[in-house]
Amino acid sequence: MIRSYYRPLLFSVLGLGLSAGLFSCGKEADFGPSSTYSAEDNSDAESTDAVTFEYVDANAPEDVSRGGSATWAPTADLAAIGNGCVTRSYDAATRTLTITFDQNGCVGRDGRVRRGQIVAVFSGQHRQAGSSVVITLVGFSVNGNAHAGTRTITYTGGGVYTLDVQGASVVTAQGTAAWSSQRTYTQTAGQGTRSILDDEYSVTGSVTGTNRRGVSYTATIQQPLKKVFQRGCARLFTAGTVEINTSKEKTLLLNYDPTGTQACDNIVSITVNGRTRTIQLR
Repeated sequence: MIRSYYRPLLFSVLGLGLSAGLFSCGKEADFGPSSTYSAEDNSDAESTDAVTFEYVDANAPEDVSRGGSATWAPTADLAAIGNGCVTRSYDAATRTLTITFDQNGCVGRDGRVRRGQIVAVFSGQHRQAGSSVVITLVGFSVNGNAHAGTRTITYTGGGVYTLDVQGASVVTAQGTAAWSSQRTYTQTAGQGTRSILDDEYSVTGSVTGTNRRGVSYTATIQQPLKKVFQRGCARLFTAGTVEINTSKEKTLLLNYDPTGTQACDNIVSITVNGRTRTIQLR
C-alpha cells in the first residue's frame, strides 16, 4: 500500500520565519539572507509537492475504470484532509481526477489557504506496481502565491514510489522560485490499513532550483527524511538532514531533528562553516 506525504523539505517561502537570534551578530554573516532564501524556497518546493499529492492520494478512485464517488481512502481521511471545502469529480473515460478548492479559500491541515484546481490523470490502478499518475495545477495558489509545474508519481511496488517534478514554480512578492526534483518515498508504517493518517515515510533524493532572488541551488538529502502523518505532524518532517549548495554561498546543512527527539515541532537547525544556529519555523 503506497501513499504520499512528504511535505515541507526545508523552510517555506510562504510562511517560515527565522528565530530572532539568527542574525543577531555581525559575525553571523554565514547565516545571511541569501543562504536562507535557498533553504526556505526549497522547503516550499517540498511542501507543495507533498501536499499536492496528498490531496490526490486521498481522493483517488477506488477503481480507475469506474466513475462515481468511491475513493481509496476512508471517509474520515477525506474529511480530515479536505476540511469541508474541497470538491471532487472523476471522469473514468479519461481517468482524470479533478480536485477543486473553494474559490473563497480552503484551509488545509497545514494551515495554508489554497484556491484553484489539482488535476490528476492515472495510467492504471492507483498504487498498483508499474502504474503512474501525472498531476498538473490549474489556477492554483497557496496563501495567494501562484504555483505551477508537473508532478509524475510512479509506483514501483513494495511500498515504494518515485516523484519526478518538472517546471515547478511559485510566484511571491519577493520574486519567483523555480525547481525540479527527483525523490523516492518508502512507506515504513501504516501499510496494514487504508487510512493515510497512520502512515510514515522515509524520503531520499535531490532538488535543483533557483530561489526567489535568482540564486541557483541544489539540495540533497543526506540522512533520510522521516515523515509522520499523525495529527500534529502534518506539516513538518520529524527527522533527517539536507545539504544545500548555492551558487553564491557556502554549503548549508539543515537538520530537522536538532534535539534528537523526533518531535512534531517547528524547530530545525542550520550549520554553515562549522557554526550551527537553531531556527523556528513560523
